[in-house]
Amino acid sequence: MSSAVSRAPAAASELALKHFQSLLQYETDCWDIHHAISNQRQDFILLDVRGVELFQQGHIEAAINLPWSQINQKNLERFPLDSLFVVYCAGPHCNATEKAAIRLAKLNRPVKKMIGGVCGWLDEGFELKKGA
Repeated sequence: MSSAVSRAPAAASELALKHFQSLLQYETDCWDIHHAISNQRQDFILLDVRGVELFQQGHIEAAINLPWSQINQKNLERFPLDSLFVVYCAGPHCNATEKAAIRLAKLNRPVKKMIGGVCGWLDEGFELKKGA
C-alpha cells in the first residue's frame, strides 16, 4: 500500500535538477541574507514590503521599508536599474512578497524572495530592530 507521499511518482532526476536549480533564481533564505549582511557582502537591496506599522514593530536592520503597494517607478528612482531587490514580508502565511516581486518584475527590476520572511528570520535565531 502506498502513501500519499509516494502515490504521485517523483519527477525524473533531470527534471528535478532543473526545477530545484531554477528555484535559486527566484528565492534566497534568511541564513544567506544574514551571512551577506554580517560579512559586509550585501550586494542587494533588502525590501521589507509590509506596512509601516509592522516594519516599526520589528524588521531586519539592513532593510528598507517599501510596502508592496507603493512599489512603482518613482519610488525606485534612487536605485540603479541593475540593483537586485530581495523582498520579504511576515512569513509563509503572507503573499506580499509575491505581490512585490510581480511589481518589481513588471518594472524590469531583478528580484528574489527571502523565503520565511520575518517568521523564518526569527526561527533562525536572528534579531529584529524596532522603530524606523
